[in-house]
Amino acid sequence: MCSKAGPAALLVGWFVAVSLIAVVGFAQAEPQVAADVYYKTEGIPVGPAAPPADPSVYPRYGALDNRILVWFVTQQHTYFGGFVLSLPIFCVIIEFLGLMTRDRLAALRYDRLAQDFLRVALLALSLTAVVGSLMLGMFITLYPTFMQYMGGTFKTMMPIYAFVFLGEATLLVVYYYSWDRMATPALKWGHAAIGVLANGLGTALLLLANTWAAFMMAPAGVDAQGRYLGNVWHLLHSALWNPLNVHRFLADLMSGGAVVIAYAAYRFLRSKSDEERAYYDWVGYIFLFVTVCALLPMPFAGYWLMRSVYAFRQSMGVTMMGGLLTWLFVVQALLVGVLFLGINYYLWQSMGRIRGGERYQRHLKYLVVALTICLFVWLTPHTIMMGPGEGKAMGGAQHPVIGNYGVMSAKNGAINVMICLTALSYIFYRRANRTLTVPWARQGNIVLAALFTAGILNVIWLAVYGFYLPASVRVGLASPQALTTFTLLFVGLSINRAMMRGAKVHGPIAWGKISVRGMVALFGLAATFTWVMGLMGYIRSSGRLSWHVNELLPDLSPWSFTPSLGFAAKMVTLNMVVFWLTVLLLFWISSRDRDAVPALLSSSDEDQAVLPPASREVQPS
Repeated sequence: MCSKAGPAALLVGWFVAVSLIAVVGFAQAEPQVAADVYYKTEGIPVGPAAPPADPSVYPRYGALDNRILVWFVTQQHTYFGGFVLSLPIFCVIIEFLGLMTRDRLAALRYDRLAQDFLRVALLALSLTAVVGSLMLGMFITLYPTFMQYMGGTFKTMMPIYAFVFLGEATLLVVYYYSWDRMATPALKWGHAAIGVLANGLGTALLLLANTWAAFMMAPAGVDAQGRYLGNVWHLLHSALWNPLNVHRFLADLMSGGAVVIAYAAYRFLRSKSDEERAYYDWVGYIFLFVTVCALLPMPFAGYWLMRSVYAFRQSMGVTMMGGLLTWLFVVQALLVGVLFLGINYYLWQSMGRIRGGERYQRHLKYLVVALTICLFVWLTPHTIMMGPGEGKAMGGAQHPVIGNYGVMSAKNGAINVMICLTALSYIFYRRANRTLTVPWARQGNIVLAALFTAGILNVIWLAVYGFYLPASVRVGLASPQALTTFTLLFVGLSINRAMMRGAKVHGPIAWGKISVRGMVALFGLAATFTWVMGLMGYIRSSGRLSWHVNELLPDLSPWSFTPSLGFAAKMVTLNMVVFWLTVLLLFWISSRDRDAVPALLSSSDEDQAVLPPASREVQPS
């Protein structure tokens, strides 16, 4: 019986074994599912895992550590990238101003200014590509494991980045070389549309580049092992991506505008004719106006970024604003205060070129006192510099009395008041050579006074009220403060514009008659703009501490420690100086092209038409 059942049993056993093998094989072939570290959604890993920690994967060449080399080259690339992004935006804005103005001389002036700076943007674009290639080569050479992981994770975005870069470069070239060919009124709007498309691709390039920086601080789209889960939107849209986009876009506009106003001040001080001084005085004013427009929302963008950092990892936020990097924010606060003081000082000095500006001189001393008080509140630290023993003796990081000061509620109030006072200085400047003639001028002044008083008092009240609220609730006061400030700016400037309609003009703006102190102030503003940009980039990067990618890929290099405040300041200053020298070289090279650049000192009527003569007034509305 057993002999008869043997073949059947063997057949059944063979079938069961094959079935088990198939089931096991199917189970092994079934895709593994993992959870996103940020969004907590499930996905199938399709990218490489974060490599294991290995201190031996950091090659070193020469005496300098890799961090200093990469820091220097990356900051230069960031500077030039921001310059290439901002300058074409300025060119398009200026071209649109020329298209919309009814004054033919002003239109020619705007058009030439935009074309001249677009030439510099093309030179800077080439240099940016060279520095970017150098930066990529240094990353691959000095940090091979890091680049292997980031390249494997972002490989789906790299072709898009290259396509967008080539598209922007092509459109910028077309935009420049079609300037004269599309100068007729019928084609001029189409030419401006090409500039808009080029700037759209440039902005997209910035957004794509920010994905790397945001991912390194707050990774998303990957699992706990760092493996990409196949969702491009999650990888792109990490916790800090949106606030970082806004913050860096505004910073790029500020940096690009700062270089232009510094160049205008330099050429003004070296000018040997009244026409040339008038031209560069006008250029400095125009670009300072544009740069200030980018500066005003900057504090709110920075607050949004830091609030997002706290929401993602409270420990990172504490490290940046209440721990290791606290005093860097104090330095940043001091520089921001200097920016607002410098802007107001330039506006007051600019009244020297306006007949009738002396009427408002008596008001300026009160603005100086108020701005200085706001500056002291803005830069007051929440913690004091002390050693471990002093902190233990005091009972903690916050002093029992001093620890009540320096909270963000007070700082937000101070910076909002400074913005409101700067708007008031601008209103004085706009009225300097005018006498209002509208029948409701007295009522309008009363409304403006009431508006500024109520707005500033509301901002101060919200700042003081924040001292009586817990920190988790206090952070929400920034929104009504910002709303108050923007409402005051929009309504106040609109009312003032309406009041100046038909005003009696005491005399034209004497462009070129500004004091030397005013133009030197432009130098200080430009240096401060770029210095702040470099410092904030360092703070943002240092917030990761000893991680290449936060909580996924550690930095085990021997130079992974956070450098001292003094060393960081020296590196930021070095980067700023090298960037400025290079940009001035670009301006010099562009000015050597005599065939493309019309001589500023030409005596022909056509060339003189584009200069801002001392007898004409040109101001942005």
